[in-house]
Amino acid sequence: MANNNSRISGTGGALIVRALEQLGAERVFCVPGESYLPVLDALHDARIPVTVCRQEGGAAMMAEAWGKMTGRPGICMVTRGPGATNAAAGLHVAQQDSTPMILFVGQIETGMRGRDAFQEVDYGQVFGSIAKWVAEIEDPARIPEMLSRAWHTATSGRPGPVVLALPEDMLAETAEVMALARFQPVESHPSLAQMADLQKRLWAAERPLAIIGGSRWSEAARAAFTRFAERFQLPVACSFRRQMLFDNLHPNYAGDVGIGINPKLAERVREADLLLLVGGRMSEMPSQSYTLLDIPAPEQALVHVHAGIEELGRVYLPELAINASPNGFCAALEALQPPNEIPWDGRAGDAHADYLAWSGARPQVPGALQMAEVMDWLEENLGEDAILTNGAGNYATWVHRFHRFRKLNTQLAPTSGSMGYGLPAAVAGKLKFPEREVVCFAGDGCLQMTMQEFGTAAQEGAAIILVVVDNGMYGTIRMHQEREFPGRVSATNLVNPDFAAFARAYGAHAETVETAAEFGPAFTRAKASGKPALLHLKLDPEAITPVRTLSQIRAG
Repeated sequence: MANNNSRISGTGGALIVRALEQLGAERVFCVPGESYLPVLDALHDARIPVTVCRQEGGAAMMAEAWGKMTGRPGICMVTRGPGATNAAAGLHVAQQDSTPMILFVGQIETGMRGRDAFQEVDYGQVFGSIAKWVAEIEDPARIPEMLSRAWHTATSGRPGPVVLALPEDMLAETAEVMALARFQPVESHPSLAQMADLQKRLWAAERPLAIIGGSRWSEAARAAFTRFAERFQLPVACSFRRQMLFDNLHPNYAGDVGIGINPKLAERVREADLLLLVGGRMSEMPSQSYTLLDIPAPEQALVHVHAGIEELGRVYLPELAINASPNGFCAALEALQPPNEIPWDGRAGDAHADYLAWSGARPQVPGALQMAEVMDWLEENLGEDAILTNGAGNYATWVHRFHRFRKLNTQLAPTSGSMGYGLPAAVAGKLKFPEREVVCFAGDGCLQMTMQEFGTAAQEGAAIILVVVDNGMYGTIRMHQEREFPGRVSATNLVNPDFAAFARAYGAHAETVETAAEFGPAFTRAKASGKPALLHLKLDPEAITPVRTLSQIRAG
């Protein structure tokens, strides 16, 4: 609100929407509810487009994906009680993925609190362990203050979700308030002494490796880090589901540190004498269940750079801890220069060659549909700015291992491992970047968590292409089940619908694909339709991973 003394007046509902406009909100994702009708009424005349979703979990995931793409809070609005608890799945993605998001929840009238009124929930208790901040706006005069704080809390340090409850009576009351200025992000920067220390450590290293991840990256930060890696001939890996942070065909790219890691890359992490971790936390998935680095003191000399000061030393004790955002840190990297002779010369090229061999393998799997050939076709035909989304399941391995991400904002995938994420994320991606191809990969089990959001795509005219990889089971769970309890199948089989018929019911383009030869022409027709589209791929249940069959896992 600095340097802005203008005043505005209105109901609480109107003031909420005016504040969102002033802060720079670009879109609202919602499921409507009578508990916040004054806000919906104010949105009728606002400049902010509203996307009405089918279920609150899908709405929250769309808002989270929007926050991922923009670095500014994705906005979700839901009604009280079950509406709010339905949204918890998307809220959890935002927390684990460090994504700025604000969830507005309709609330009972203030005079009814504590009576277990209709759909009454104490949101502080319900969301306190997930959200960065949970509050209830009791006075419309405090709306600018509360929304400004929510915006800064969601975006600063380690980003995450904020929950604001909106009592019905507050939304109908009137107030005169000060207008808000447009939000400007807060960046943290390393000190000169820290950067000098980092340069000394790099000069003394023999086997350095960088792993980049997390959120708050920009095009400028990505470009600056690439220049730094080139000057120092540094091998660079990306953390779990953050492959878009570094051009996968750059000669310094070493691969992704995630589920199903290239064994050669895992060994590079273990043998590194200097590990530069920027933006990420090296949590359970990238650390291979906390086995790549010793806890609390890694054998590798660890330089940890993170915008959230609470993350430095939380699990791993760094030799050099730098509290800085990727933007601030990467800008400071421009001043660092390599030694005249680089002891690790050639290691980046070797690491990239290992990555190309790993991602270039084309395994044959049981059945008529060869997913490696499907991925080959996509690699040859998708544009470099195409957005790929997915939720959770073994099917996602085909994307993570075999697709080569080239640009920022081309990957929407949950590090939280949330099933159902891919479809809502794809809708958000297409609404944000309508000129780009958006392809969602979803398993049959994953899709049916949020399948109703295909209706949202149809209503919005979001021409996504949804690729359903159907093997008739909860595949990841089945894989672990066969490994732990061979032959004792329990609660993992699925009876599925005709997914193509489901999509056609919404007026979408849809086809069933049973061989890789059918995929390319079907995808081309789907794209040419200009409508939301679904391709139903039927995968042999034995093809549980790119390298092992279900029978092999069962046999041990």
